[in-house]
Amino acid sequence: MAREYAYIRVSSKDQNEDRQIAVMQSLGIASGMIFTDKASGKDFARPEYQLLKRVLKRGDTLFVKSLDRFGRNKQEIFQEWQWFIQEGIDIVVIDMPILDTRKYKDAGGVGKLITDLVLQILSWLAEEERITIKQRQAEGIAAAKAKGKHLGRPRKGLESLTKEQKEQFDLLYPKWKATEVTATYFMGQLEINRSAFYKIVKEYEDKIESLLI
Repeated sequence: MAREYAYIRVSSKDQNEDRQIAVMQSLGIASGMIFTDKASGKDFARPEYQLLKRVLKRGDTLFVKSLDRFGRNKQEIFQEWQWFIQEGIDIVVIDMPILDTRKYKDAGGVGKLITDLVLQILSWLAEEERITIKQRQAEGIAAAKAKGKHLGRPRKGLESLTKEQKEQFDLLYPKWKATEVTATYFMGQLEINRSAFYKIVKEYEDKIESLLI
């Protein structure tokens, strides 16, 4: 018996797939027939997608919300599309009704040609968008580095202090050691939390000790 499946993809763990799930459920697709990946669309080496391909049988239909949710690599999108056709599995892109292989079963070569041309154009656009996003990310990183911004994991210890904080630290440290100011006041002036404060103090004292050896 032919069955209907759905494939959903979001780019990262922070993105929510609920909107796509709601669309699939509105089409009557059961939750157990919906496969979801949280992965990049750069290729099709995704665990749920590969599992889905093993489950699909001739005569089944696969629904995807949009072409970019299916993938973003032009060549691989077209190769996967051809695989579905060869295996006798229909694929439907909900946001683009012309990309519905059920429609050209009886339309002959012209219907398939039109669909293939549209697929080529849209898959090219999906890949171009992926390239543009990566380029913007690279440009953003380069611009941040040019401004001297630290990228990656937050810095800790002395190197995390700004020039103003270091000046304040040098001024208040001896007063704190002499119990003229409290640790709470010291932390407040530096605007850092307790764990960061004691890490910085330890690093500072270790540095001073190494200079005296």
